[in-house]
Amino acid sequence: MSACAPAMPALLNADETRLSAEQIYPRLFDAILEQRLPPGSALPEQALGDAFGVSRTVIRRVLGRLSDQQVVVQRPSHTAHLAAPDPDQARQVLSARRLAETTLIGLATQRARPAQIRQLRQLVDRERQHHEQGQRCTAIRLGGEFHLKLAQMAANAPLARFLNGLVPMTSLIIARYESPSCEHCAWQEHAALIDAVERGDGTGALALMHAHLDRLEAKLDLDQRGCA
Repeated sequence: MSACAPAMPALLNADETRLSAEQIYPRLFDAILEQRLPPGSALPEQALGDAFGVSRTVIRRVLGRLSDQQVVVQRPSHTAHLAAPDPDQARQVLSARRLAETTLIGLATQRARPAQIRQLRQLVDRERQHHEQGQRCTAIRLGGEFHLKLAQMAANAPLARFLNGLVPMTSLIIARYESPSCEHCAWQEHAALIDAVERGDGTGALALMHAHLDRLEAKLDLDQRGCA
C-alpha cells in the first residue's frame, strides 16, 4: 500500500480466520453504511485484503458485486472508490425504484409461494432484531435485501436485475441523508407488505408499497425538509 493510500478501519475480529467473499460482502457493506468508510473513499484492493486477511482476488469479487449494485465505482486502471450520490442523483434513484417496485409488487402478489413467504418473514425478523439492538445500518441493509427477495418472487428477471442496481444504492442514500430526528421502523411496513402478498391482495399491497416508499423519501433530508 502506498504512503498516500487511506488506512482501512479494523474489519476483522482478532479470533476470526479467513473469510469468504460471501462473508466479506455484508461486513464491507455495513462499514460503508456506517460511514466508517466515508462516501468517495478509495478502496485499494491490497488494503482491504489486509484488513480482512484475504487475497486481492477475493476482494476483487466483493468489489465487483458492489460495483454491479452501483455502491462502488470501478474504472479500468483506477482504484475503486465509493459512490457519493448527491441529492439530485438520490431523487433519480428513488424515482426509478418506485417505477420498478410498484410493478414488481403486483407480480409478487400473484406468484408468491409459501416457502418464499416464510423466508421473507425470517428476513424481516432479523431486520427487527437489529433495529431493536440499535444496529441501524445492518437493519438498513437487511431492509434492502427484503426488497430484493420480494422482487425475486415476482419472477421477472429483467425487472429484478434493474432493482438490484437501485436498492443497494438506496441503502447508501438512506445512511447518508436520513434525518437524525426521524423515527421510522421499516420492518413493520415490510411485515405488512408480506401479509398483503400472502393474502393475494394486489390492490392493498400496491397501496402499502406506495406508502412505504413515501415514508422512505420523507425521512431523507435531501433539501432540508427533515421528517414529514
